[in-house]
Amino acid sequence: MSHSRLLDLLLSQPGQYVSGEEISRKLSISRTAVWKQINKLREEGYEFEAVSRKGYRLISKPERLEYSGLLQAMNTKSFGRRLKLLDVTTSTQEEVRLLAEQGADEGTLVIAEEQTIGRGRQGRKWHSPAGKGIWMSLLLRPQLPLSSAPQLTLLSAVAVCRAVRAVTGVDVGIKWPNDLLANGRKVCGILLESVGEDEMIRYCIAGIGIDVNLESSDLPPELVPIATSLQIESGQKVDRAVLVGLILAEMEKLYGLYLEEGFAPIGHLWEALSITTGQDITVKTAQGEVSGRAMGLDENGGLLVIQEDKRQTTIFSGEVQFVGCNP
Repeated sequence: MSHSRLLDLLLSQPGQYVSGEEISRKLSISRTAVWKQINKLREEGYEFEAVSRKGYRLISKPERLEYSGLLQAMNTKSFGRRLKLLDVTTSTQEEVRLLAEQGADEGTLVIAEEQTIGRGRQGRKWHSPAGKGIWMSLLLRPQLPLSSAPQLTLLSAVAVCRAVRAVTGVDVGIKWPNDLLANGRKVCGILLESVGEDEMIRYCIAGIGIDVNLESSDLPPELVPIATSLQIESGQKVDRAVLVGLILAEMEKLYGLYLEEGFAPIGHLWEALSITTGQDITVKTAQGEVSGRAMGLDENGGLLVIQEDKRQTTIFSGEVQFVGCNP
């Protein structure tokens, strides 16, 4: 049985309790199957009240993103104007990759209510529950050398950080290169994947995952100490469509600035939002660990680190860990 039949039954009796016995009889399933289907709907964001001898009552439905609401929230020329909205997918990165290979235009956007195999940096899985966050990927086609791709990662972090601050008032900052933290805990991850040809970028996919309206109970136990959400930090639900719209507007504006004036203005904006600059850090790189004080970005977007022996090192790829207390 699809749990949609159970949902239809509960929706047909709004505000009323429907007994497990009645559900079992009408849908010709066992009471155990009813309980399993209720739990499946809970996983999808539906909330129920269960009372002994009364049954189940639907309290609230998950808020779903709608095409009309998203398009109304977008103040862009091209970014997000070609939109694919999915209930569930393995990964929005993979969805955009397929569209890119089919010739999709720059600015094509895929948003999913839920990802089953969401990807983070360095192959990590990204926790992407249904209806609670923003899980989206944006297609870019800059006429730039492959070596410029890391700068687009930093640009994406600036755009998302500015939009989150404007919409929610949460004091988020950027941990190099592209994680957004609030009160020392991660609220957003950005993954930029590039495909090149003859040392030039064919296309880039900017994947953005934001924990928007997750509650503490939505986080797996292992993530509670290190992750948070905009709702947890602000104390109120956030309109996801409005946030998506402003992120795309910031992305489009900064992308245009970058193509016109180069990385320098983007670098200045990144440093103004950085929680890494001035901190004692250890960076895990492919060549080993580098420890020292983060001094900011070089002209290409690499992280400048002054080591204890006063040597200056530039890091272009790695995992930053703060030494001592998180900022």
